[in-house]
Amino acid sequence: MEAFLVSTGLVAVAEIGDKTQLLAMILATRYRRPVPIILGILVATLANHALAAWAGATVAAWLGPDAMRWILGVMFLAMAVWCLIPDKADEGPKVAGAAGAFIATAVAFFLVEIGDKTQIATVALSARFNDLVAVTAGTTFGMMIANVPAVLFGDVLSRKVSLKLVRSLAAAAFVALGLMALLKFDMGLLG
Repeated sequence: MEAFLVSTGLVAVAEIGDKTQLLAMILATRYRRPVPIILGILVATLANHALAAWAGATVAAWLGPDAMRWILGVMFLAMAVWCLIPDKADEGPKVAGAAGAFIATAVAFFLVEIGDKTQIATVALSARFNDLVAVTAGTTFGMMIANVPAVLFGDVLSRKVSLKLVRSLAAAAFVALGLMALLKFDMGLLG
């Protein structure tokens, strides 16, 4: 349960203001069909994050716990810095006009997520927790928590929520995870 909850929380916060969230707003404005867009986001994220979680678990098993602790600590700290850098709306691929809302969303989201901070976080979280299903479900749920409101209410939300504050909160969460990994702090000790 810890893997699911941490994965959900980190990705939900890290996704706010991310280029994929901006893409969700653009697609919602362009197609004005929220259900196919939301389903496209879900399918693309499940596929992308399942591959990322598998890669994280595979690398963790191959490298061993001591090497992974240092790699994860540094990765989480790097993610903290990355969270502080705002994304631009025009960084994603252009959506083909002839494609339907679902296909356009699924393809665009899958491609834009490649190398994105939430995909890299999924790799790191899977390596940290060694639970492919819980991490994939958590990171996908986190993406949906951040992106469904962007599809439904994007214009209003962008004027009400301070993206700088959200990026700072996401960075703080990644710093905490990085320090916990480097200092060998195990959340299981608290329960």
